[in-house]
Amino acid sequence: MAKRSSARPPLAGVRVVDLTRVLAGPFCSLMLGDMGAEVIKVEEPGKGDDTRTWPPFSGGESTYFMSVNRSKKSLTLNLKAPEGQRVLRRLIRRSDVLLENFRPGTMARLGLGYETLKRSNPRLVYCAISGFGESGPEAGRPGYDLIVQGESGLMDLTGFPDGPPVKVGTSIADLVAGIEACHGVVLALYARQRTGKGQKVEVAMLDVMASLLTYQAGIYFATGQRPARRGNQHPSIVPYEVFKAADAYLTVGVANNSLWERLCQALDQPDLARDGRFDSEAKRVEARETLIPLLNGIFATRRAEEWLARFEKAGVPAGRIKSVAEVCESPHLRDRGMIVSLAHPKAERVKVFGVPIRLQATPGGVSAPPPLLGQHTDEILTRVAGLTRAEVARLRARGIC
Repeated sequence: MAKRSSARPPLAGVRVVDLTRVLAGPFCSLMLGDMGAEVIKVEEPGKGDDTRTWPPFSGGESTYFMSVNRSKKSLTLNLKAPEGQRVLRRLIRRSDVLLENFRPGTMARLGLGYETLKRSNPRLVYCAISGFGESGPEAGRPGYDLIVQGESGLMDLTGFPDGPPVKVGTSIADLVAGIEACHGVVLALYARQRTGKGQKVEVAMLDVMASLLTYQAGIYFATGQRPARRGNQHPSIVPYEVFKAADAYLTVGVANNSLWERLCQALDQPDLARDGRFDSEAKRVEARETLIPLLNGIFATRRAEEWLARFEKAGVPAGRIKSVAEVCESPHLRDRGMIVSLAHPKAERVKVFGVPIRLQATPGGVSAPPPLLGQHTDEILTRVAGLTRAEVARLRARGIC
């Protein structure tokens, strides 16, 4: 288990009831848990989060599930049964945050909508994550990462001009929605300090992904021109893309004339810096079709590490394209504490990436390994919900927990 600072993390004392599953919601609650919140992950008895069954497995536990469910406690509860719903209401009355990513309207049909819950807990921060939101003509559509990547314009921009649209290599719509949900929850908790009241936070994956179009959308809004797939090219900066050295692929980012001059010096091509075709940011964009093949011919004459050493000395932003395996074994990330090893009751040792936000005085940290299904049921029902052990036993005998 990762070492934690003796200082209380920023969300210590905050209790989160997490009804989410798969990725967007669990990624949100992971971040809240890493920052000290007590996260109670509510799962269906005997089944749990859908991702518990997704291969591959380590010690019988899903590596997918374990990657996004650390720093949490698992409670099994049958929310289809009235007794299960009553227990959940008790938990919510004693909690600060509720997370859910059901289809819009589902919680209200169960009598667990925000307007109902806030009457018994006015300080509750209720966060709902969905694919397309709770309003608008497409409200209620099921939202999966692939679908949202396609409908947000992201896939239209990803890939090469002569190829099909391509999704991002990770579930970016889910993950960024989880980040924004975490952001929204923390903002609502901050506002609660002033007002004494909670509020509802709504995050739609489509809204989030559309907001990430930023300068691509800016091009369309300003000019009416439709941005298109450009492979590794940037629409406004040249050279800012992938180049092939003699033995490997490199990325080079030259965003201004000063960096262009440094690049030309590092390439032993000082005349390029003075070439009238390439001596301004706008000219390099206009001359892309001439400049990029010329640069690729130069890059092909040396190995990647030779170029990188030259660029580092010259102060030119550059890097080698690394595999996932190389990143997971990165000495730099390991030295920064970003690769954390956790003891697990079934998988023995689980490695995860650590907390990327560094707070100097009140740091967060990975507090616990991903839980087994229902591992903390008895503890939560007695300590938090206030049930007796006999009441918990009766619920278990009836399949409620």
